[in-house]
Amino acid sequence: MSADAKSRNDELVGKLRADLTGFTVDAVNDLLGPVAQAALGREQSLPARLAVAQHLASPSQEPLAALVAVFVLGLEVPAGRLARAVPRTGVAGLSELGLLAAAGPDPADPVRALVDLRPYATVDALGPADWWLASDLSEVATGRPLSEDHVLGVGGASLTLARCTVRRPTGRVLDLGTGCGIQALHAARHSKHVVATDVSARALQLAGLNWALNAPTIGTTTIEGRLGSLLEPVTGQEFDQVVSNPPFVITPRSTPAAAFEYRDGGMVGDDLVRHLVESVGSVLAPGGIAQFLGNWEGRADEGWTDRVSSWLTASGLDGWVVQREWQDPAEYAETWIRDSGQHLGKDADDLYAAWLADFASRGVEGVGFGLITLRRPERESGAPLRIVEERRTGPGLPWGDEVLATLERHDWLAAHDDEALLAATVRVAPDVTEERHHRPGAEDPSVILLRQGGGAGRVVQAGTALTGFVGASSGDIPVGRLIGALASLLEVDVAALQTELLSDVRNLVRDGLLEPAE
Repeated sequence: MSADAKSRNDELVGKLRADLTGFTVDAVNDLLGPVAQAALGREQSLPARLAVAQHLASPSQEPLAALVAVFVLGLEVPAGRLARAVPRTGVAGLSELGLLAAAGPDPADPVRALVDLRPYATVDALGPADWWLASDLSEVATGRPLSEDHVLGVGGASLTLARCTVRRPTGRVLDLGTGCGIQALHAARHSKHVVATDVSARALQLAGLNWALNAPTIGTTTIEGRLGSLLEPVTGQEFDQVVSNPPFVITPRSTPAAAFEYRDGGMVGDDLVRHLVESVGSVLAPGGIAQFLGNWEGRADEGWTDRVSSWLTASGLDGWVVQREWQDPAEYAETWIRDSGQHLGKDADDLYAAWLADFASRGVEGVGFGLITLRRPERESGAPLRIVEERRTGPGLPWGDEVLATLERHDWLAAHDDEALLAATVRVAPDVTEERHHRPGAEDPSVILLRQGGGAGRVVQAGTALTGFVGASSGDIPVGRLIGALASLLEVDVAALQTELLSDVRNLVRDGLLEPAE
């Protein structure tokens, strides 16, 4: 882009930013109402179309209604109506930015959006931010299946990853597979420089528009877009943080109809996620953290926990994998056929069959979805962190602050061998409660549960000795002395009780039910 073209583009983006000031999440929700909003979440646009038609007739609501009609619902409206919503940019300016198909000269001529443009609201460590994000129109707006180079907007996976990402002041961040650029925007608010990569030139084009449109909210941080696949554009470089919503969808290679740039990485089965786990350490600086979403297979000859654990071992990094969802092969195929709008096409059954055949060829019994967190330790310090768990209920995937706290607790434990742990002091976390369950008429409880109110919401079944230890952990008595007192009270051997309890104490500290008092 020439200097003159860039100057003109920057001028138009600035005008558009000013025109969109009232185009907020709250304003759109108020305009549509809860019923229409809920229907859109179910991919039903009729209630929203009816609401917008009503508000277009109101002079005070017409500008907002026109923006929603054109850029959220994909409807055509007269050029004059949209022009009143963007007086600085104008309809011609929207066309110049690539957001709108060229309109005729008559204000009554209909105009049509080329992209989806909608508000997005977030709150992070720096406070609230209201953004606008451009992506490609969904099948709900167009009424047809998506194109292979479709650029996805903010969906459930994007929001999940944003919530789970560690937010701390840092230097360089890599957003791998940036799509519309949402994760790069989030990262820019707590880092000095963001490199955002994608295999799609169109994705980088729309992401660049989004970064420019929302530039005032990211201060002096620079975001640099690079074209290329996976880690290729950053080979030989190091980052303090890597975040990615990669194209992890497991897609049959037998049919090109299943391939979409935003979700299909071109590898067999779950090899793309495996490759990321095993290779991302090559771009992580010491202490660097990588977090990404993924799918993984559970096979007849290898369960998902064994499969993912082998990836962590190959990575050599600290690793924490949380599985949130599990789908059988048919349910998985249905989900992604519907996601792309291909259920609207005549070849949907053939695509469905290809997916099932692909899974059957590898003995796949189900597919998991969840979050992978990896860290390159700053120094070698004993066994790496290994957590591979399932959370189908409760709080679900860990939020960023929980991830960071868990890593910090792991470092504390790594610095304390058994002798040091016995000399240390710990206390019960303030959100931990105890539940006792008795058989009717029984004096002693048959089950004692330690329940975590925050964090992961873990529930640990504890025996008499562990319950007594936790109950006495006030932070002022060393672990070894507590165990000695318990051994005397229970009339058991001290060394044997140490052997029994130290592993449990480590797990409770790692998971946050006990915390170091030092």
